[in-house]
Amino acid sequence: MAKERFVETYSQGVTNVRKIIVDTETGVNYLLISSNMTSGCGIAVLVDKDGKPIVTPIDTENQ
Repeated sequence: MAKERFVETYSQGVTNVRKIIVDTETGVNYLLISSNMTSGCGIAVLVDKDGKPIVTPIDTENQ
């Protein structure tokens, strides 16, 4: 089975959802926010204090 491109690493809330999603190819972290299940959602790259993307180290040996 192929490895999933995006994985959820954090989740908070049921109707007001906040999730952190990591791209398993680049390690870039994204914040996904949904205020409720019917009004859609938004996604943004998480950045550090210098404005650079937050990157989770990727285990390339198991890919």
